[in-house]
Amino acid sequence: QVQLVESGGGLVQPGGSLRLSCTASGSFFRVYGMGWYRQAPGVQRELVATIIRDGSTNYADSVKGRFAISRDNAKNTVYLQMNSLKPEDTANYYCNALIRTDSGRDREDYWGQGTQVAVSS
Repeated sequence: QVQLVESGGGLVQPGGSLRLSCTASGSFFRVYGMGWYRQAPGVQRELVATIIRDGSTNYADSVKGRFAISRDNAKNTVYLQMNSLKPEDTANYYCNALIRTDSGRDREDYWGQGTQVAVSS
């Protein structure tokens, strides 16, 4: 059984920084693309950033220049460094990963349970 376990959320003042982590655990063959999404109350879940195994990244325009996504393939872990945080960054942040559980199976989407980020003075 595959699990994505997130950590690192919390309350921070505007202009502050937080670092989120997400580790894939359990039995699987390989982790492919990984990413972070967020959802604020009453709003659809939106992409924040994604990263593939070779390190290529993609960011939402709203976070470019402030957030940085990275990964450690050996640890099956993805990170999101969030700097210059704004109140509008407040949301539940969800980790996502495309994982092949067995070499003979298709890749499947997995989601973490979410971690709350609140930006407020």
